[in-house]
Formats: sequence, structure tokens, C-alpha cells
Amino acid sequence: MLDLRNVSENLPDVKATLKRRGFADAELLDRLSSLAEERRSVITEVESLRQERNEASQAMAKVADKKSDDFQARREQLRSLGDQIKGSESRQGRVEAELESILLNLPNLPHPSTPAGLSEAENVEIRVWGDKPIFDFDVVDHVEVGSRLDILDFERAAKISGSRFVVLKGLGARLNRALMQFMLDVHSSEHGYEEVWPPVLVKDSAMLGTGQLPKFKKEAFRMAKDEQWEAEAQAQGHDWYLVPTAEVPLTNLHADEIIAGADLPIAYAGYTACFRSEAGSYGKDTRGMIRVHQFDKVELVRFCRPEEGEAQLELLTQHAESILQKLGLHHRVVQLCAGDMGFAAQKSYDLEVWLPAQNAYREISSCSWFGDFQARRMQARFRPGEKAKPSFVHTLNGSGLAIGRTLVAILEQNQEADGSVLIPEVLRPYMAGLERISAAAAATR
Repeated sequence: MLDLRNVSENLPDVKATLKRRGFADAELLDRLSSLAEERRSVITEVESLRQERNEASQAMAKVADKKSDDFQARREQLRSLGDQIKGSESRQGRVEAELESILLNLPNLPHPSTPAGLSEAENVEIRVWGDKPIFDFDVVDHVEVGSRLDILDFERAAKISGSRFVVLKGLGARLNRALMQFMLDVHSSEHGYEEVWPPVLVKDSAMLGTGQLPKFKKEAFRMAKDEQWEAEAQAQGHDWYLVPTAEVPLTNLHADEIIAGADLPIAYAGYTACFRSEAGSYGKDTRGMIRVHQFDKVELVRFCRPEEGEAQLELLTQHAESILQKLGLHHRVVQLCAGDMGFAAQKSYDLEVWLPAQNAYREISSCSWFGDFQARRMQARFRPGEKAKPSFVHTLNGSGLAIGRTLVAILEQNQEADGSVLIPEVLRPYMAGLERISAAAAATR
């Protein structure tokens, strides 16, 4: 969430900055500025009325004759002041509720180093790692590779759950699990992340804290409720959602907390299944595992001081990229332009892995620095020194990596002419030493 004072006091600059990312609702921002001024006015009004009431109460207490006209008049004055205060407080509440609603729907301001542009075509390639694999046979996509090896089953998944689901079988399931364990091992042992296994069912406040609500409500899976569930939800005052990413529970670990400055930076790595409705993506990537409703991901989350944010983004991106490098998968790193960034991000890099069957790079990780945007929503702060005033912490996250898309890249980049798939060397210890997935090997597992 943006800082109300910064927005209202620097409205022309905020408008220009938001326009860089394609947000041009000037009327909404003008309304916000007007409401901010009204809020300041009504707060002053309430404070003045309270002071007047205090003075009137003290004056009434000095009246000796409690039955006198003077005492009755002062009592009536207090009653009138109380009614005025209630009216002004009610007005203040309405103004602040509308202000919050506007602020919750405003995207983050792009960092000055974020390139201009409104679409992915204007993203900037930073570096390319490895060479594109060369094949002396006609490559096929991961759907055909996995189906021939009988390790991916889309038909039975559709029977069970509908479209955009997949069943991983045998060595496909084993490879998926190997990737999860490998990623967590690297990030915890080599990169210093604390491993966390979080819930995948979270409160709406957690979704709000990281920016999924209210902006992406249609993308989320909200839990349907029977009478007993509804009663519990009403009693506790919240809804539950399936996580769209482990970013939500991991980042909210420090919601409503003040972190000791000496403890920063903090780094967490966690695996979750992830759930997305893919609203608005009708007709996109309907084949295979690129865009499904349920997928697995290892997420990296970091908390740091504001002055460390940019360096922490570079570090986090390197950590995510190291997984692709260890797997030997050709990929590139691009910096996202202002208009292609996520709602809450101020600076982002995407890791894009090469998919030969598509003859294209596809995003496999997005690494972002959010500034204090999420921290304001969550009230996550840190104390720079023992007696210093708390400040908002800066948050970062990135996929380290999306497991399903990593599996897709292995099947496509490592496919062989005989239909088998070479297993990356670093994964073989997790696959009982197996060097390749072949039809014969798959049939025995």
C-alpha cells in the first residue's frame, strides 16, 4: 500500500510515476487527494470538539448548584458536543474507509531504475546463460514426451478434476519430488534460507497483506462454506483462501511485528502447492503444464532494511538463477518494464527458461522488490536501533523455482532421439542414481 501522505503531498509526481506502469486514473487520484484533505480537516474538527468538551466538563464541575439553570445548560452543552463528536467521528470513519479502499487498489510506484514500457515486448534482456540445445531430430513438447513415457497423464486428471490439471506418475512424480528436495537443499544449505513448511490455507488478511486482495480476488480460490464453516468464519471474522503462492504465508510470518534491526536480513524458503483460477487467461496455454490450476513451487522470501533492498534483489535473483544453472538449463534474465511488473512490485527480474518445442523463452521465476508496499499492509516493521522509532521493513520474493515449469524444461531440453529424457546430474542422487527416464525404466518404477 502506498503512503497516503506521500501521495497527497506529491500528487503530480505520483500521477506521473503511476502513468509509467499504465495506471492513468487521474480522477481516482484526485479523489484520494480530496479525501486526504477532508480527513485532515475532520481530525482537526474532532480534536477541537474534544478539547471544547473537556473545558465544558471542567466548567460544569465547578458549578455548585446541580439544580441551577447554569448547570442544566452546561449539561445540555456537553450532550450537544458529544453528538457533534459522534457525527464527526462517523464522518472520519467513512472518509478513512474510502481512502483505504482507494489505496488498496493502487499499484506500487516503479523504482527509478525500472525501465519504461507498457508490455513484455519492452522488457530488457540482462543476460543469457548457456547455449540453446541443438537437436538432430524433430523435437516434441513436454506433453508428448511425458505421455510416451507414461509419466504425465492429462486425461485421467481431467476425469478427476477437470481441465488444467495433471497427474504425475512413476518417474514423473519422482522427478517432481526430486526437484522440490533439490531446490530446498540448495537454498537452505548453500544460500542460508531458513526452510519453512507453511499452511496452504490462509486468512483473507494474509492475502490482503501481500497484495493478492482485493486486486486479484477473481484469481484466488476462496473456500466454500457449509453452515458450520460459515459460523466459524463469522466468529473469527475472516474468510479462508488456498494460497496462490508460498509468498503469502511466508511474508505474513512477520505481520504485525517489530523485528530487531540486528536480525535483518531474514530469508525464508518454503514449498507449497499453489492454486490459481487463471481468470482472464481463457484460451492461453491450454495444452500441458504451463498454465494449470494447481502447481508446485519453492518460494524465496527476504526481509531487509530499506537501504539494502536493491542489493537484496540482485542476491535473491542470483539464488533463483543458480538452480537453473545447476540443472544445466538454458535460460535468460530480463528486467521487467514498469507496465509489465506485478501489482505490488517496484522492481522485478524474470528468469525465462528456453522451451524448444515452443521455440520461445517462458517465465519460470519472477524476483521482485516491493519496498515497503507489502509491509504497510501487514504492519511489518523493524527497529533500526535499541531506542529508535520503528520503520517499515522492505520485502522481496521470487520463485526458486516453479517446479512444474522446471520439469517441463527438463523434458523438452533434455529429450533424446529415442524418446528418453536425460536426468540432470545434480538430480540423480534424488532419483536413486538413475541417469535417464526411458520407456523401459518408467515401466519398472
